[in-house]
Amino acid sequence: MNPFDLLKNPQAITAELNKIKDELSNITATGSSGGNMVQVTLNGSMQMVEIKLDPLCVDNRDVPMLQDLIVAAHHAAMEKIQEEIRNKLGPMAAGLNLPGLGF
Repeated sequence: MNPFDLLKNPQAITAELNKIKDELSNITATGSSGGNMVQVTLNGSMQMVEIKLDPLCVDNRDVPMLQDLIVAAHHAAMEKIQEEIRNKLGPMAAGLNLPGLGF
């Protein structure tokens, strides 16, 4: 797909963006930390849809460690989503400057 062809036809841009939006809504990725003690799943909109905690990591005496593990798992999931988006959109992703996706 030539991006310049899309610019000549606004309806094609809208259709392509809707197609991309649908594809992104079907993407999910799970990031983990602490040897899979914490797992975070995000969708293509970068929304957290699931979190799994191994009961072993839930220790009220070490809440900061659990917080760090959650942040690390979320970051890992975000990187996977961004990579999946780059793979799906290909070179078009670089030119779109999609906010929040790190392009």
